[in-house]
Amino acid sequence: MSAFDCVIVGGGIVGAALADALSAGGLSVALVEARSIGTGTTACGMGHLVAMDDNAAELALTSWSVSLWRELRDGLPRTVEYDACGTLWLAADDEEMAAVHTKVANYRAAGIRAEVLDSRALYEAEPSLAPGLVGALRVPDDAVLYPPVAARTFALRAQARGAQLMTGCPVRELRPGGVVLANGEVLAARQVVLAAGVASPSLCPELPISPRKGHLLITGRGSPVVHHQLVELGYLKSAHGTEGASVAFNAQPRVTGQLLLGSSRQPGEGSREVDAAILERMLKRAAVFLPGLNGLQALRVWTGLRPASPDGLPLLGPHPEKPWLWLACGHEGLGITTATGSARLVADQMLGRMSAIDPSPYSPSRFLAATSRGVAHA
Repeated sequence: MSAFDCVIVGGGIVGAALADALSAGGLSVALVEARSIGTGTTACGMGHLVAMDDNAAELALTSWSVSLWRELRDGLPRTVEYDACGTLWLAADDEEMAAVHTKVANYRAAGIRAEVLDSRALYEAEPSLAPGLVGALRVPDDAVLYPPVAARTFALRAQARGAQLMTGCPVRELRPGGVVLANGEVLAARQVVLAAGVASPSLCPELPISPRKGHLLITGRGSPVVHHQLVELGYLKSAHGTEGASVAFNAQPRVTGQLLLGSSRQPGEGSREVDAAILERMLKRAAVFLPGLNGLQALRVWTGLRPASPDGLPLLGPHPEKPWLWLACGHEGLGITTATGSARLVADQMLGRMSAIDPSPYSPSRFLAATSRGVAHA
């Protein structure tokens, strides 16, 4: 029976970043993943590193996380494809332009660089956009990257410090003192961290995490060419709505010269099959903003399942009923952005350190009552 200070269940980008942070803090770590590192929800995401201001807690975690990514960028391998392209939040009318001014005030108050572009400046920045947009908010320090390679980079950094990477190892049970793998092997650990995304409730059934399905499409090379991550301001209503399927324009330039297009949300939908009707709605919406898309070939379409919590914030910290269990899950569509900050927050709590931001808004105790429910089984 192997023994560790900590076993992390889930080798997506959050679990891998946590393995990096805990191993850097001197703990012996096992990172256990049912498949391969970074091949689940992490591999399905856009890789948009974005400061979001839906509420103060979201802004604190996302802005801090984006700044931590910037600190890491020079040490990341070229294959992570980190591109400091910034984000343009597009305003289609005067009402949305008013929202731009509200957002720029929020960002600046948080110390984030942001600027308002009028219509002329917007089209100078992005000539391929459809006519008629009234302006945009530009957030220059946002970025994009290729998430699976970023996750593997974190895992390999941890491995270089002695962490054990265990792939192809589904976990059957979480229990005090460690975990039981599907093959019956026991990994002993003083502490266990559950970072398994949408699979987390299968091991800890009381977790209020549900899937939100999304579609993405990658194009071939060619026009239209875009220079920033482009997001319509209507995306915010789509991202934070809880009822019904929705789509919004979201386009990302890739260093390969391709475009990555989103986005859709289907709350509670756990199927991974491509929904042709949703995809058609998504592409029609994208063509409203980028008419030149009609001439591009779609190379691949895929779906992913975002692990959503009821309030849109992740669960980061100790399980109030099980002192040996820690949680790092429920990130919905911001797990890639906040992997750095989420890992740091959980590691700081486990190691008894102060964090740069207040961890209390993300505490699992806001959902989990202090009543014993016993041991969870998958």
